[in-house]
Amino acid sequence: MNPQAKLIFTVSLLLGTTLAISSNHWVMAWAGLEINTLAILPLISKSHHPRSIEAATKYFLVQAAASALVLFSSMTNAWHTGQWDITQLTHPTSCLILTSAIAIKLGLVPFHFWFPEVLQGSPLTTGLLLSTVMKLPPIALLYMTSSSLNTAILTTMAILSAALGGWMGLNQTQTRKILAFSSISHLGWMAIIIAYNPKLTLLNFYLYSLMTATVFLILNSIKALKLSTLMTTWTKTPPLNTMLLLALLSLAGLPPLTGFLPKWLIIQELTKQDMAPAATIISLLSLLGLFFYLRLAYCAAITLPPHTTNHMKLWHTNKPTSTMIAVLTTMSIVLLPMSPLILTII
Repeated sequence: MNPQAKLIFTVSLLLGTTLAISSNHWVMAWAGLEINTLAILPLISKSHHPRSIEAATKYFLVQAAASALVLFSSMTNAWHTGQWDITQLTHPTSCLILTSAIAIKLGLVPFHFWFPEVLQGSPLTTGLLLSTVMKLPPIALLYMTSSSLNTAILTTMAILSAALGGWMGLNQTQTRKILAFSSISHLGWMAIIIAYNPKLTLLNFYLYSLMTATVFLILNSIKALKLSTLMTTWTKTPPLNTMLLLALLSLAGLPPLTGFLPKWLIIQELTKQDMAPAATIISLLSLLGLFFYLRLAYCAAITLPPHTTNHMKLWHTNKPTSTMIAVLTTMSIVLLPMSPLILTII
């Protein structure tokens, strides 16, 4: 892609995200969401492969429908209350429509069907944007309207997302699809707590983005798109594969690592809100995710020859690792001891 065109699309992406998360008026937020959608489409379809074009088309249709629902819910609310302010969403029908629209944009169950297919048809760097930056405006809208959302619907969608994200990720062989179902599972953790403690949702989103960025950038660096090629990359850059192992375990939420922090705080908050059964169910469902993270980690760093893959082992390379990957990996592994400081900030 032309560097000038890539710069324009990246700036538009930042502009759309900033506009959506900083606006108080529904029409401005809607405009930000539309700018975001139009800016990411060329980045999804830049390889001109039929799978990329299919992914871009699916993404456009789903996001256009979700944006239309956002506009419709805000117009319904304005019709009944005379308010266009995002925080003044009080009409029950508008709240229900908005919850559905945001669930479509995020990829929460039962509106998850588009996300794994779109991620599979996108390059790894664009997949990273789809999993992190493109989720920020809908999460921000949920944050601003959290006081008026239906908690029963959100809890149901959250538990279903955690269940389906873990279950569907078990049988995948493509790394992008595994990360897509991982994203759906993590969104379940964010949705279950948004009505009770919105700041915890934001903390979970930030830490999830940090760990997902680490995994995507490492996979992009070692050029591993499926498990069979991931099995042979341990000869290429052994230290990077070890870091991938730790980043995946952190994404799974194992205790001494950063990923345990949001799960710990969410379970604690749910228990305070007398939702111990929901906390127990979503904790048990995260074990499904742990299984496929361990599978990825096993393929990345623990598999030794002989194994059943037909791919040849890659040459060892002395190419220096990006500084960004080093910083992100460190942060996605060692932030747990800083949890008291993080808690005082939020």
